[in-house]
Amino acid sequence: MTTRAPGPHYGMAAVSTDTGHNGTMIDTAWALNQPEKRTDWGWRAMHGTVVHGKALVAAYYSRPAAHSYYNGCSTGGRQGLREVQKFPDSFDGALIGAPAWWTTHLNNWITKVGTDNFPASDPKHIPMTLLPFLAHEARAQCDAQDGVVDSIVSNPMSCKYDFSKLLCTNSTPLPDPTSFHGRNCLTPIQLQTAMNIYGDYRSASGELLYPGLTISSESQWPLLIGEPTGPSGFGVGYDKDFLYDDPNWKWGSYNDSAIAEADARDPGQCNADNYGALKAYKQRGGKMILYHGLADGLVPTKGSLMYYDKTVQAFGGDLEGVRDFFRMFLVPGMHHCWNTDDAVKAPWNFGGATQAGAMGMGEWSVPGFKDARHDAMLAMIGWVEGGKVVEEIVATSWHSRWNASSGVVRQRPLCPWPEKALYNGVGDVNAANSWRCS
Repeated sequence: MTTRAPGPHYGMAAVSTDTGHNGTMIDTAWALNQPEKRTDWGWRAMHGTVVHGKALVAAYYSRPAAHSYYNGCSTGGRQGLREVQKFPDSFDGALIGAPAWWTTHLNNWITKVGTDNFPASDPKHIPMTLLPFLAHEARAQCDAQDGVVDSIVSNPMSCKYDFSKLLCTNSTPLPDPTSFHGRNCLTPIQLQTAMNIYGDYRSASGELLYPGLTISSESQWPLLIGEPTGPSGFGVGYDKDFLYDDPNWKWGSYNDSAIAEADARDPGQCNADNYGALKAYKQRGGKMILYHGLADGLVPTKGSLMYYDKTVQAFGGDLEGVRDFFRMFLVPGMHHCWNTDDAVKAPWNFGGATQAGAMGMGEWSVPGFKDARHDAMLAMIGWVEGGKVVEEIVATSWHSRWNASSGVVRQRPLCPWPEKALYNGVGDVNAANSWRCS
């Protein structure tokens, strides 16, 4: 997902691309036996759009653009990272959301998670009706760890989660495991399925293949395990149409060898895993902000932590040297790219890709807060053009998710990793000024 419509409101000429194909979000049939289209999707269409977009601007205004910026999330985040790594001159500032950067592993992980939960007739299957129970238990065990009971799980990775509390006791009647019937517990085999989803995907030798989902992501699990007949098309479509070029490929045949084959072929040259290439981007003065919701149930948040850690390693362990040009902000309670649970109402809007459009046609920036403290793109512009380092970004949520006129319900600062937002102990917990980054 990339964002074009708000661009003119920021005083920019804006371009976007369909990457050379038509299709719905999980429709990958266009890629079947189409290696050139896969490469267009992987990186080439993005770069062509940048080159032609800059040429059009220069021709129309009789001078080159003074600065260039990028804003994209999910696959759009991956494409932005890929562009910056391969062509460091493309953008002066890049706003990267929840990037699906490790395609060969992420999409196969999605298939693997689905095979852990399907078929639906298997006793291991977790029906969708049990997910509200899992979400409630996550808040019950992990909410208060930041010192504030507010329904927001602020640091799920540090929660000492007791999985045994999810288990049905001997006195609990066990109905048909594929139905709910009021049962707020998991059987032992269902608990193992849940732990597979939370846990890291590793090879038989222990090698990390992809990190699992964070606690607090449960309400988005239907994106991964909610299809009634099998694993998500995000994974199966990749395997059928990108990797194996076989429309009849069945998910039941999936095994770990898919990862090695995908790595060897990298169909579409999609992976944005050249961490050291960011040195050239830094050298020319480029800035980057990466953000990721801690309740993301589609692209695991721990994948972005992994990306940032590998970037620091590529810079010789120089965390501050990376923070000089590249900062990561984790967003408690936010789903994939935007949104939050009604039961949580976590602040989620800060000018990221697609967030303005979620508030309605014609919206841009953050309704009522069009300034660099609350809008990540304006903060990015200030960093690139004014040298003002982004020390925090304040996120906002409203009583009615899509209606700013309903009034602000919460605001909270997002902090550049590894800093976290800490409550001052006395102020309104729903006011940003009651928190500080530390």
